[in-house]
Amino acid sequence: MDNENRVRQWAHGADMVVGQLEAQGVKQVFGIPGAKIDKVFDSLLDSTIQIIPVRHEANAAFMAAAVGRITGKAGVALVTSGPGCSNLITGMATANSEGDPVVALGGAVRRADKARQVHQSMDTVAMFSPVTKYAVEVSSSDAIAEVVSNAFRVAEHGRPGSAFVSLPQDIVDLPATGNILPAGNAPKLGPAPDASIDHVAALVREAKNPVILLGLMASQPENSRALHRLLEKSHIPVTSTYQAAGAVNQEHFTRFAGRVGLFNNQAGDRLLHLADLIICVGYSPVEYEPAMWNSGNATLVHIDVLPAYEESHYAPEIELVGDIAGTLEKLAERIAQPLVLSDRASEILIDRQNQRELLARRGAQLNQFALHPLRIVRAMQDIINSDVTLTVDMGSFHIWIARYLYSFRARQVMISNGQQTMGVALPWAIGAWLVEPGRKVVSVSGDGGFLQSSMELETAVRLKANVLHIIWVDNAYNMVAIQEEKKYQRLSGVNFGPVDFKVYAEAFGAAGFAVESAEALEPTLRAAMDVDGPAVVAIPVDYSDNPLLMGQLHLSQIL
Repeated sequence: MDNENRVRQWAHGADMVVGQLEAQGVKQVFGIPGAKIDKVFDSLLDSTIQIIPVRHEANAAFMAAAVGRITGKAGVALVTSGPGCSNLITGMATANSEGDPVVALGGAVRRADKARQVHQSMDTVAMFSPVTKYAVEVSSSDAIAEVVSNAFRVAEHGRPGSAFVSLPQDIVDLPATGNILPAGNAPKLGPAPDASIDHVAALVREAKNPVILLGLMASQPENSRALHRLLEKSHIPVTSTYQAAGAVNQEHFTRFAGRVGLFNNQAGDRLLHLADLIICVGYSPVEYEPAMWNSGNATLVHIDVLPAYEESHYAPEIELVGDIAGTLEKLAERIAQPLVLSDRASEILIDRQNQRELLARRGAQLNQFALHPLRIVRAMQDIINSDVTLTVDMGSFHIWIARYLYSFRARQVMISNGQQTMGVALPWAIGAWLVEPGRKVVSVSGDGGFLQSSMELETAVRLKANVLHIIWVDNAYNMVAIQEEKKYQRLSGVNFGPVDFKVYAEAFGAAGFAVESAEALEPTLRAAMDVDGPAVVAIPVDYSDNPLLMGQLHLSQIL
């Protein structure tokens, strides 16, 4: 038999798992070992892959998701059986909703023990199936490479998401037979059919108030570049979901109506309501419910790698399915002249621009203490340049940042809206820094969200990660509070006690800072940014204007 065709013998199935991970180009694995999976950790020591021990399994998935979103290649989490897997579920569900490619490997009891009531026996495939794109248990050692390889293919292709592989203890501990599969390149889609693109181009020429709505997939770098060419040719106004942050560059900023999401009260929402043609690019309904923005008066066009997930408020008349960048390039070629804005669309965009300028001029004048959210956003805008990556947790601060802090680099900002998961920002930041260690990463959370993943400060310190974490402190789950107050006129279950976050950070070995006056905000942020390594800044925030977020807020009401 030719040597190339010989089936390789492995001392342990774990060695084969690791060999397949190396073939996929995996650079680091995030996780926590345990008895059912520790042989894989042992095998990793003899590989090129870096082991990143974390302090909670959900955070392993968050870190892997950041790797996946920034690189386009699936990040990897590795956890043990039972609670190791169940702790992982929130992170996997979040990655799947956000369109972040993640592959998780979870330990399991020996196959012979599956039907017995033994320690940590759990049907993890059934648990993960509803919240992932792929959930499979390896039932034979000769299937290891196939199952792991397919997990990566499913996680990375189409609209990315999460995949889970269950590894019984005997599979990883006992000898295995089989060959490693080469990592295949993603199947290259062509653009949508020319006739369909011609049809959309004709609709653009006839439309009086066309609008482009950007979703997550529009922020992939190649798609973002093609989008810029379409905007240059067409001058069509554009808005985006939170997940598409950074897809519009500064050159087209005057036609950008800002981000939409959560509450239907933004400039982008007004443009969508006015529109007679809405072109959705890389959008999924999970990012912003169609019922919130689709009045039913506009022709809907869907441009994506997958057909639309139809629902009553999202049934596109035309679908351009194929390579997004190629489709946008072809559509741009068919645009003969730029759009002349209608008076109403022009008014909306001018008003939006005036509000931006108002914040830039007067945001620093909000000098009360605790600090107004806009004052903090204004100060953050000064430190978030194009070389900085920003990760944003879930809470009231996330709305202020999503609406009023701007970015012009695709995938520069990570914001959750699919599951609206608290605690994502710090682990995301660690994962983002590992991908690009030369970039400063700033993460932001509220005090409630921070304490859900703050144990990973130890991980950041151990790795010497150049991460600055900013905490907006109000001693409450405020995003819930403002909605309770509106619905019930009283609060329930949202208040908690204070924490000295400066001392807390220092206890982990990170640099700790606390803003103690309005005048100290900018100097403290600059000092924290200058730290080469993990740092934490606590900023007291005054959320008394938060109810305005749910109405027709105009910055002139505040500034």
